[in-house]
Amino acid sequence: MIPNFTSFHIMVKPYSSICNLECQYCYYLSTKNLYPNSNCKMNDETLEKFTQQYIAAQEVPEVTFSWQGGEPTLMDVKFFEKAIQYQKIFNKHGIKVQNTLQTNGTLLTKDWARFFKKHNFLIGISIDGPSDLHDEYRVDNKGNPTFDQVISGLDNLKKYKVDFNILTCVHTSNVDYPLDVYRSLRDELGGEFIQFIPIVETNGSGSISDFSVTGRQYGSFLQIVFKEWVKHDVGRVYVQIFEVSLAAWLNLPLNLCILAPTCGNALALEHNGDIYACDHFVTPQYFRGNLFSQSLRNIVNSQEQKEFGLNKSKLPLECQQCEVRYVCNGGCPKNRLIKTDEEGVGMNYLCEGYKMFFSFIDPYMKYMGDQIRRNKPAANIMDHLRHNPF
Repeated sequence: MIPNFTSFHIMVKPYSSICNLECQYCYYLSTKNLYPNSNCKMNDETLEKFTQQYIAAQEVPEVTFSWQGGEPTLMDVKFFEKAIQYQKIFNKHGIKVQNTLQTNGTLLTKDWARFFKKHNFLIGISIDGPSDLHDEYRVDNKGNPTFDQVISGLDNLKKYKVDFNILTCVHTSNVDYPLDVYRSLRDELGGEFIQFIPIVETNGSGSISDFSVTGRQYGSFLQIVFKEWVKHDVGRVYVQIFEVSLAAWLNLPLNLCILAPTCGNALALEHNGDIYACDHFVTPQYFRGNLFSQSLRNIVNSQEQKEFGLNKSKLPLECQQCEVRYVCNGGCPKNRLIKTDEEGVGMNYLCEGYKMFFSFIDPYMKYMGDQIRRNKPAANIMDHLRHNPF
């Protein structure tokens, strides 16, 4: 018998895939084809139903509501005020409730910033580097650049001291400029928490899209950024893949789904209460149920969802014997696009890059892991690495 998830995470799409931008690499825009006769806006009934079930189903002392899209700020502030009200009503046992929101940043007015500050939202804002690199693919519905609008929105977050992360997609436009990207995010935009998301998408014919990065490109990008980070920013700038990877060298759980041995506990909620296995798998094949006909707890702990998560651990022989498997674990299943001789088991399209990167950082991570176990301060670790590169 497959055990139940004791905690799980839902990525909420209150306005489905509707967005004021048309980023050329966006994988979620096509979701609107699933709901051709809908306005794709979440109503109060669905919001209330979800909030009640989500809080009730958690068996941990903290629950996070993650609002995504599309573009969630196309919903007005009143929708999110109602969300906060429902969270207070249904939080009967005093658990900690947090809210995060991922946005393209173009609509972040001072009113939004005041609301986010008042309710302690953590905002993820999408910026792909300096303006020329950002604007290559992140354009509005008329094909116009968006960088200046995004920076205006970011300035509002800063003015009201709203906590924010920067999410940067790595694609063919910016992958050859890793230092320009990283230094722009760090120095010009004040980013202290940064995520790098590699773009790997297929087109209608099933071939890899022109804006996708290769494994070697992504591995080189991460190596170069890591060299900069390890010399100057350890303990000062949080780069998600660097920090999470360190857990592998400390023999701790990998809490980033793409690196974890299994997945399945991060699902997606559509505007009408439909639940899907993951927001990268919002297709009829991965439909798991609807809040109005099934309980969220039962949906999350369904046999098919458990099997979906466990399937991540099914790796081809080459992966099983790989020297970096303990940190990579085959990567995200959506990117297992390289066919192997083993039926139904593919290699990750970014495999070459993961091998390059994780092999490169091995001596650094071994050193940092050893120093952390000895309770050495970050400043001492950074000083050593700056003057003693491996």
